[in-house]
Amino acid sequence: MSLTLQTTAEINTLIISQLEASLNQTLSLLPKAFNRVLAKTLAAVFVLLYRYVGFVFLQQFVRTATIDDVEIAGRTISPLKEWGRFIGVGDPTPATQAGLTVQVVVEVQGGTLDAGTPLVFGGTGVTYLTTVAVPLDASAVEAPIQAAGDQTGGNGAGAIGNLDVGAVIGFANPLANVARDTVVTAVTTTAANAEGTEVYRQRVLDRFQKRIQGGALGDYEIWGEEAPGIINIYPYTGVVAGEVDVFAEATVESSGSADGIPTQAQLDSVEQLILFDTDGKAFRKPANAFVNVAAITRTGFDIDVVGLSVPTNLAQLQADITAELASFLLEREDFIPGVTLLPNKEAITKNALIGLVEDLVSAAGGAFRSVNFSTGGGGNLGVYTLGIGEKAKALTVVYSP
Repeated sequence: MSLTLQTTAEINTLIISQLEASLNQTLSLLPKAFNRVLAKTLAAVFVLLYRYVGFVFLQQFVRTATIDDVEIAGRTISPLKEWGRFIGVGDPTPATQAGLTVQVVVEVQGGTLDAGTPLVFGGTGVTYLTTVAVPLDASAVEAPIQAAGDQTGGNGAGAIGNLDVGAVIGFANPLANVARDTVVTAVTTTAANAEGTEVYRQRVLDRFQKRIQGGALGDYEIWGEEAPGIINIYPYTGVVAGEVDVFAEATVESSGSADGIPTQAQLDSVEQLILFDTDGKAFRKPANAFVNVAAITRTGFDIDVVGLSVPTNLAQLQADITAELASFLLEREDFIPGVTLLPNKEAITKNALIGLVEDLVSAAGGAFRSVNFSTGGGGNLGVYTLGIGEKAKALTVVYSP
């Protein structure tokens, strides 16, 4: 059975035909005729009910629930967040604010740089505030600052507030005893964007599929993914008895790494959330388990498509093949029994790569002779199996004659 949502016009036509059948006569064609006005009014009501019932039906499932606030009977709720709270995930992880240390050049020693003094980074318009008062008792002093505002009217939270060591930030207003510009000397907190809707949805689904079991490997995945900017956790039984090895993958925006390699601050956050719950209580990992937290590793592959030819637009076909192969490889990851959901994606085979190329080339009416792949300039592989904490990365594709 399928529920097809009809349009207002379709329902209007249906009501008119039913009225004509019931009255055994053709209704007046005048657009303001009573029965035709009645049909349009009822059609609008029915469509509204159809849409309302259809919307409510979709909220019964995590995969289709909306995260937007909805007001019903005087109560405002977010259906997806309610699912998260129900299963114990809580709300989406909010954006965090960047914390930095800057070097301030003191032109006239004496006095204090007050806490709450604003600085602005011209490249993004993000405003930072000093977090403590700093005595101006040397030619150069270090001052901790934190992102506090941005041009959109926000509080400066998110990856937009991240800056590299060496970046120049100027005081918003000239100060009597110090130079206008400061230089970032350290990053104390790497900011992360707020958790995306689909990432949060997947976390809620994972909690339904993988319930907390008092220290099973799947529990480490659930705990670690609560850290800001962390999208995947890969837990393994350690080589040493009583140890658990946990590998973390971060978003590109929060880590600044195209390969999703988390920062040390993010790894520390993962470890803390495995040890302690959000209330600071050590209720999570078993007391006798020792946890090692590290970043994932990425393995790149060189792929050679030999003898590719096509009647028209060879460049477009090459671009399509490159994109398809990259998408396939970036989905590969080590399989962890009891944690990773099927299908198994740990093996990269030459035959699978050939199949991907074959589909695209055949659709374009072209031909090719072979596909070879290696982990870097030689040693043509037939099968490569990803290991502990290892993921495939974007590739280099060569098209040789």
